[in-house]
Amino acid sequence: MPETPRIVVLDGFTLNPGDLSWDGLMALGQCRVYDRTPPPETASRARDASIVLTNKTVLDGATLAALPRLRYVGVLATGYNVVDLTAARERGVVVTNVPDYSTRSVAQLTLALLLELALQVGRHAAGARAGRWARSPDFCYWESPLIELDGRVLGLVGLGRIGREVARLASAFGMSVLAHTPHPPPQTAENVRFTDLDSLFARSDAVSLHCPLTPRTRHLVDARRLALMKPTAFLINTARGPLVDEPALTAALNSGRLAGAAVDVLSTEPPAPDNPLLSAANCLVTPHLGWATRAARERLMQIAVDNVRAFLSGHPRNVVNPPPS
Repeated sequence: MPETPRIVVLDGFTLNPGDLSWDGLMALGQCRVYDRTPPPETASRARDASIVLTNKTVLDGATLAALPRLRYVGVLATGYNVVDLTAARERGVVVTNVPDYSTRSVAQLTLALLLELALQVGRHAAGARAGRWARSPDFCYWESPLIELDGRVLGLVGLGRIGREVARLASAFGMSVLAHTPHPPPQTAENVRFTDLDSLFARSDAVSLHCPLTPRTRHLVDARRLALMKPTAFLINTARGPLVDEPALTAALNSGRLAGAAVDVLSTEPPAPDNPLLSAANCLVTPHLGWATRAARERLMQIAVDNVRAFLSGHPRNVVNPPPS
């Protein structure tokens, strides 16, 4: 009889803070779920596991070397930079990820942030609650310019699944889309036009980032590119924090060089209290919640369980470190 798999989830709380079930995973083996795992305890908690699931807990080469029974790592996210893929491949450890579970949720947040920058709904609702509407001499009032999106240009850096969904949603508001991607698809939505990166920044009324973090894209939004943008433009980042040079963006906002920004990701998460974007002018910061709707987390859980089941059946899927051909 084959040995029952030993499964360890190193940091399950963000995926399932209590509103989902681990039963699907527990049906596949002896399973232990930790809410969070401090780095010094990673190896000891996973030492006897053949299957480890992680979201943000790092599995570097030294940690993998300390796990002699490990055969599979399931990353509970689309990005998999928390795992040393080369070391895993050398040890015969299969690594998988969970693609395309949060596309609609992240696109929804992107549009929510754009609408908040355009209309300042939260600011005006707070003003009404504070009594400023009651004290107004007129039947209405507003504290900042109100911007209609129809006819405006949205620039998308990256046109993968999320970028394409954002383009679709933007079309419902009458926006045209400029996009930059290394490999433009042969067919795309009617409202999308491709251009080079600098032209995109210069021509867009709002720029939204949907590209992966690589050495080439780190600080893609720097002081030079911010200077290309219209002073009335907005920047939105729901992708990866290090895509943006945070001090440069802070300077652009505080000087009035840029009208506003909204970010759901920062260079370090959780951020240091003195991260400059937390106090920058007209900057919305949300706590990396674009992926976290219950619907998206349910999809993530189901795909993660299906990935483990496929591995156990001998037909792994969503593998991110295939052996050399």
